[in-house]
Amino acid sequence: MQLISYNLNGIRAAIRNGLIDWLSTQHFDVLCFQEVKATADVVDLTVFEQLGYCYHWHAAEKKGYSGVATFSKIAPSNVVLGCGLPVYDCEGRILRTDFGDVTLLNCYFPSGTTGEVRQGVKMEFLRDFYEYVETLRQTRPKLIVVGDYNIAHSAIDIHDPVRNKNTTGFLPEERAWMDQWFGSGMTDAFRYKHPTDVAYSWWSYRAGARSNNKGWRIDYVSITDNLRDEIIDCTMLPDAVHADHCPVWLTMSEPPGGPAGFE
Repeated sequence: MQLISYNLNGIRAAIRNGLIDWLSTQHFDVLCFQEVKATADVVDLTVFEQLGYCYHWHAAEKKGYSGVATFSKIAPSNVVLGCGLPVYDCEGRILRTDFGDVTLLNCYFPSGTTGEVRQGVKMEFLRDFYEYVETLRQTRPKLIVVGDYNIAHSAIDIHDPVRNKNTTGFLPEERAWMDQWFGSGMTDAFRYKHPTDVAYSWWSYRAGARSNNKGWRIDYVSITDNLRDEIIDCTMLPDAVHADHCPVWLTMSEPPGGPAGFE
């Protein structure tokens, strides 16, 4: 099973930037897009269907804002839009798809970059999301949680940790949440396979940040520890330039207990 998680910063803009041509040269089973910034009816999705994908979409109520979409070559056995909390579901932040006994959560966490109010929303989201996943795991113990977490976990995940120590996305309380998250039976798939590698998934559009590789790793693939041994590899694909993020690519073998529905 091959999966990518990719914040597109607008799916229509990414398509104009060559997304479809790039996808046509790849062999991904699942595409998890964040920040699609559109409803499904305003995007020409026939090009995805021609590549063999079906899709499920969770748009924000506000036009041109947020939203997530999951494309897969095998139809999921169950789909749930949102997490049941209207304050987040109206922003299109969580899309659940089940494939056999594996549950995939495609997520776009709030950023907190626009001020104290949104930073407060972000911290509330982190607390509520943690509880939501803990409850979900009681009935769906095999989880893959992908998306833009909008947090750089450790100093190795950000190009200038000293000057950014008081910047949203690298605040002590956000990093402490990541410690808690990865200490609760969740594995950071990239860091599990590449414990000392420096790799980023987002770069500012300013000051040539991407060309100088001054980035942040804020996009993650988290996997419950009971699936950890099925990870073949997880890495960034920085040569895919369709947005200010790059895809995070995961390859897994068949999970234990039978097919996950991806083959």
